[in-house]
Amino acid sequence: MTTRPLPPRRRPRLVVGGGALALTALTALATLTALTVVQSPSTAAAPAAPAPSASSGRTAVTARPTVRKLLVVVMENHSLAQMRAQMPRTAAYADRYGYATDYRATTHPSLPNYLMIATGSTHGVTDDRPPSAHRLHGSTVFGQAVRAGRTARVYAEGMPSPCSTVDGGRRYAVRHNPWAYAVDERTLCRRDDVPFSRFAPDVAAGRLPTVGLVVPDTCHDAHDCPLATADIWFAGLMATVTAGPDWRAGRLAVVLTADEDDRRAGNRVLTVVIHPSVHHRVVTRRLGHPSITRLGQRVAGVPLTGAARTAPSLATAFGLRLP
Repeated sequence: MTTRPLPPRRRPRLVVGGGALALTALTALATLTALTVVQSPSTAAAPAAPAPSASSGRTAVTARPTVRKLLVVVMENHSLAQMRAQMPRTAAYADRYGYATDYRATTHPSLPNYLMIATGSTHGVTDDRPPSAHRLHGSTVFGQAVRAGRTARVYAEGMPSPCSTVDGGRRYAVRHNPWAYAVDERTLCRRDDVPFSRFAPDVAAGRLPTVGLVVPDTCHDAHDCPLATADIWFAGLMATVTAGPDWRAGRLAVVLTADEDDRRAGNRVLTVVIHPSVHHRVVTRRLGHPSITRLGQRVAGVPLTGAARTAPSLATAFGLRLP
C-alpha cells in the first residue's frame, strides 16, 4: 500500500455531554482507491497505509444516513494518551470523525472487558482463562442479532479454525474472542466466528454483518508489537472498509477501542467513532464498554441486556442516526 502524508489536523469541535450532532449536508464526493488489507503481514515489513485525507471516505449521500451495520475493532492494553501519541494514522481518523476523551474500560485483565462488549456483563470473570474454565450461559449481542433475523460475525485474525476455543494459529488469543465462551451459542459461533481471511471478501461484496467484531492478532492489536504496527494495520483495514459498498452507502459505522489501558491511566482508552455523518467531534461525556454493547443491540433492534440498559448512548453522543 502507498503511504500518504497525514492531513493537517483541524481543531475539533468540542461537544460537552455528548449532545446530538446537528444535521449537516455532505458537500463533497470522493473516490477511494480500493486497497486490500495484507493478511498477517510481518512486523518488519508492514507497509504504511494511507491516513484519511480531506476527501477520503466521503459517501454520496445528501442527508445523515442511518447506521444499519456496526463494526467494532479492539486494540490492546494502551491508554488514550499513548494511542493518540503513537498511532498517528488512527489519531487522524479520530480528529476527522470523532473520539471520546473520557471513555473507560471496565476492569483488568482483558477477558472481562471483551465479555462486557459482547454481552453487557463480565459474568463475574476476573482472569484470562480459556473457555474450558469459563462455560458462560446466556446471550451475546451476536446471537441476539442472528435470532432476530439479522446477521453477526466475528473476524479473528490468526485463528486456526472457526470459533476456536484454544490459543493457536498465528498469534490467536482466545481470551480476545468473547463469542467462543458462550456455550449456549456454540452452533452459531462455529458458523459465524471465522478467520480474518473472510473479512476483505465480505467487505467487497457488501456482506458485512449487522453486528461485527474484528479481533486482530496479538501483534496487530499492539499487545506484543509496537503501537506503530497496530496503527499501520488499522489504517489498512480502514482503506479496505471505505472502499466497500457498506461504507459508501453510509450504512456502516466503525468503532475502534482498546480492551483496557496499561494500568497507569485510570483505564481511560482511545475510542474512535467513524461514520460519514460524524465530523471533527470530541465527546467529553463519560462512556464505557457497555455503550458499545448498547449500540450493537440498537443497530440490531434487539433488547438491551446487562449494563447496556443504563449505559450512555454512543449514538446520542456522536449524533448517529439508528434504525
